[in-house]
Amino acid sequence: MVFSSLSFLCVFFPIVFALNLVLPSVRLKNALLLVASLLFYSFGEPVYVLLMVASSLVNFGAGVLLGTSARRKLVVGVAVVFNVGLLVAFKYADMIVGSLNALLGTSLPLPQVALPIGISFFTFQAMSYVIDVYRGEVEPQKSFFDVLLYISFFPQLIAGPIVKYHDIAREIRTRHASATDMACGLRRFCVGLAKKVLIANNMAVAVDYLYSVAPGDLNALAAWTAVVAYMMQIYFDFSGYSDMAIGLGRMFGFHYKENFNYPYVATTLQDFWRRWHISLSTWFKEYLYIPLGGNRKGTARTMLNKLAVFFLCGLWHGASWTFVVWGLVHGAFLMLESVVPVKRMPRALGHLYCLLVVCLAFVLFRADSIGQAGAIIVQMFAGWDFSDASMVIAMRQLSPVFLAALAASLVAALPVRDAAARALDRCGERARLCGIALSYVASIALLALCFLSLASGAYNPFIYFRF
Repeated sequence: MVFSSLSFLCVFFPIVFALNLVLPSVRLKNALLLVASLLFYSFGEPVYVLLMVASSLVNFGAGVLLGTSARRKLVVGVAVVFNVGLLVAFKYADMIVGSLNALLGTSLPLPQVALPIGISFFTFQAMSYVIDVYRGEVEPQKSFFDVLLYISFFPQLIAGPIVKYHDIAREIRTRHASATDMACGLRRFCVGLAKKVLIANNMAVAVDYLYSVAPGDLNALAAWTAVVAYMMQIYFDFSGYSDMAIGLGRMFGFHYKENFNYPYVATTLQDFWRRWHISLSTWFKEYLYIPLGGNRKGTARTMLNKLAVFFLCGLWHGASWTFVVWGLVHGAFLMLESVVPVKRMPRALGHLYCLLVVCLAFVLFRADSIGQAGAIIVQMFAGWDFSDASMVIAMRQLSPVFLAALAASLVAALPVRDAAARALDRCGERARLCGIALSYVASIALLALCFLSLASGAYNPFIYFRF
């Protein structure tokens, strides 16, 4: 089940939200949300619910042992190995065996283990809890059900944001969702749903078609259309999901940190990663980059640390060498930024540099193979065939709906809304209140458009489901 499905919007969420409103105590609300979260996950993964519960139990037990055992390093080490082992067994087994076959010329059978939805997210979240207990940043929790709710809570279960336990520990024990929380949460959810349904889904139609065409049949216009459309698809798909998760959490009384901050206005790759998937980049910084030494051990070690982090960041995103190379590209440019003063470039030039690197790297992220990615990049700069046959492919997806969604994405990717809010604040209280009222009217209109699109059976994939 996904947030942009009619079953979630019309059945699951209204029932859970209504029951949450009438239950008198936080303890009963937690029981409701825990049961609802397990049901939510079971719609897509009925067997792997047991895996998630077992993972939560092991990490809860590790937390308890860290509070009582003298061999704390051993406990945290075993817990980390267990969590990494889960990822290796369920996500990377096919990649490892396939790579060994290619390298050694063997024909070992692929394990073909089905990928549990969201395993990368809930495993990293569980691991952060154990490490934080080891570091003394979180007290070992006495209630397994509190830890299970933290890991399995349905708003952030499938695709994040990755939440740290101490950020919501107080709200698990005591919280109150005010009318303002519910209204702001609903508005945020509507914005995220619109990003997903009205922009990302329409980009996906063009992207999936153009990436299914042999790269040699794409001219430069078609190749650039595919690449730019995918940049918009992945941003609005994932930031839309994050908006919906943050909005849902707030409606239930939980306050999650932001996960995106207009990444396409960045002027360096370092700036980009401060704005893109903030919860993941923060996780890697706190639990890997800094323990490796960060930038405290000289330029060479700093560069090596960055490359190691982004190698693993690429691998986290998917069990394919395309993701690994995508991560290494980002790591290489971040290494370059350690020694080249890119921040001194004119802002416009820095912005162009950052967008071009991100854009070209995303070809690897979407392509089925490194070869396909390379061929598409070649066509972007060398595909100057504008014959009738090539133009048919290029123009086929440039429908009015696609162009409208693309135009909306270009505007929504910029901090226009924030600038408008600041301008209204300067105009006085009445203007500010009018702006807030208009934002709610716009949210309702967007929600209606989303329902119309979903009811028509429009294409509705979710990119980060596979992570």
